[in-house]
Amino acid sequence: MCIGIPGQIVALHEQQADHAWAEVCGLRREVNIALVCDGKREDLIGCWVLIHVGFALSKLDEQEAQETLAALHAMEEVEADVAMFLGAGEAR
Repeated sequence: MCIGIPGQIVALHEQQADHAWAEVCGLRREVNIALVCDGKREDLIGCWVLIHVGFALSKLDEQEAQETLAALHAMEEVEADVAMFLGAGEAR
């Protein structure tokens, strides 16, 4: 299963210009922002992005991000892989 998960960019990586830190379900993860950075890197702080395998693939508005997270949390009840992806630990 391939899933993209919304995360909010919270900080820029200090050593790698094409990387930033995104908060995903309460955890910070390093992500590559090269595909979504279309201006100043600083403009991405606070933006919601769709993340897949460590890459921010596209920007989302906050409502779409929250709706997607809610749907993923609902799926977590029936799909152990989603629980792992959301950072809940091991598959149930």
